Amino acid sequence: MSLADSERRAAPEAQAPARGRPRSEAVERAIVEGVMKLLEDGVPLAELSIERIARTAGVGKATIYRRWSGKEELFVDVVRAAEPADPELPGTSMRDDLVALLEQLRRRGLVSRSSAILHNVYAQMKSSPRLWCAYDATVVEPRRRLQIEILRRGQRNGELRTDIDVQVLNDIFVGPMLVRSVMRPDADLPEGLAEQIVDAVLDGLRPVSSSS
Repeated sequence: MSLADSERRAAPEAQAPARGRPRSEAVERAIVEGVMKLLEDGVPLAELSIERIARTAGVGKATIYRRWSGKEELFVDVVRAAEPADPELPGTSMRDDLVALLEQLRRRGLVSRSSAILHNVYAQMKSSPRLWCAYDATVVEPRRRLQIEILRRGQRNGELRTDIDVQVLNDIFVGPMLVRSVMRPDADLPEGLAEQIVDAVLDGLRPVSSSS
């Protein structure tokens, strides 16, 4: 055993901060689950006070405010916890990354359909401008920026035409999945739909070699 290893084992105090992280995550999880329990009991978002959430989660109000500035920020994390996790992007090509992103949207659509609570929360969020703005700023917009960057990389790499604005390109790729998952709740969301959409759109958006 090296001297450095001996010193690390002989000094448990130095590792104390690392043991505090799981406890913090456990508290945050209890708070998020407390909000979900209240929603399951039919309590509207507008009636969820920090005091009520703290009582349900078994923590003090100060514990919540140390982690979230207010209800809007907390509710956004609650919704994110109920949604499928953001995908790990393959990074092998623009096409593969777009498929991964659209697959996440497909799974999100399935979850929102099967979860009456999540469906209800989405509806309530949209009726609250402050809450919807917080969700848009911290969840929707970062995802959109990632999508735009993937498309720009595709243009730089020659995978995508450069004569169309990337904002329009993003709508062209994402739009069909959003229509199916949000605007047409009765539409099928089968496995393989993400690949089908991306490949169909790419057929018309790949650069065309000029012939002499």
